[in-house]
Amino acid sequence: MKAAVYDHVGGPEVFRYEEVPEPQLRKGGVLIDVAFIAIQGGDLLHRQGGALATTPHIVGYQCSGIIREVGDGVTHFVKGQPVVATMAYGSHAEVVSVATASVWALPDGVSLLHGAGVPIEFGTAHDCLFEFGRLTAGESVLIQAGAGGVGLAAIQLAKAAGATVFATASSDDRLARLKEYGLDHAINYAQVDTAKTIMDITGGKGVDLVVDPVGGKTLEASIASLGYRGRVSYVGNAGREPQPPQIGGLMAKNAEIHGVFLGAEMAMNGGRTHPMIAGLLHQVATGALTVVTDKIFNLAEAADAHRYIESRQAFGRVLMVP
Repeated sequence: MKAAVYDHVGGPEVFRYEEVPEPQLRKGGVLIDVAFIAIQGGDLLHRQGGALATTPHIVGYQCSGIIREVGDGVTHFVKGQPVVATMAYGSHAEVVSVATASVWALPDGVSLLHGAGVPIEFGTAHDCLFEFGRLTAGESVLIQAGAGGVGLAAIQLAKAAGATVFATASSDDRLARLKEYGLDHAINYAQVDTAKTIMDITGGKGVDLVVDPVGGKTLEASIASLGYRGRVSYVGNAGREPQPPQIGGLMAKNAEIHGVFLGAEMAMNGGRTHPMIAGLLHQVATGALTVVTDKIFNLAEAADAHRYIESRQAFGRVLMVP
């Protein structure tokens, strides 16, 4: 099979597109012919500095596709079934081998294109808002990096839950587009001070919850945007700033911060997360939630796809096709 591989970490230029052995079908698992690869922020971070589980290494956490073969003991999936799957690595390839614990059947009404952008994006947003963020109707939430996959998911979920939604982006055009997904207050962080703007809009009250996938100085702004006893769901380090953020501002507000990593929660509490993600797929099927696709690259263009995401131009998911 063909795959985008690398032998050492670094910039997008480390990718090579070449023939590699197909993965082996495992007991209790499935082999999937990949249709769409949804590039995650973690894929970029892993390529930049993560450990190589294999050499050459195939990075990638999520893809959709068609089941080619089912392993021994598998009774709830069948050959030819459209699915979406998550994995520790391996999605940047034509074929993946996955345990069924991290596979979801795509319901009627969810295409392979849209299904590829659901489990990690919407599952992460859901945990940030509700499981760890404890968001309730009538509260306010700030979504940092609102135009990303998790950001767009969080805006939709928060609005549906009855929250007032603030979000940041570096482009007025992207912020304007976010309003059709439930955004109430748009903040161009490249032009204004986020925390000051939040305080001006809320009359000094601040927001109840912040979802922050950026970290660094942005996390400091998230803390400054909180109201008394506010919460931060800290879900990533997309800013890749080497200097640790200062979080002392939490104390004066008796505020709290939760680290959120869906992968760990899926491993430790799969009995909760698997049906939660299945429910999110159902909401996509009914039209209650929308998966937004920005651009699709060929797998041979993996370097260009990663480079495009790092340029921070994307609005929604960036995908690849084998």
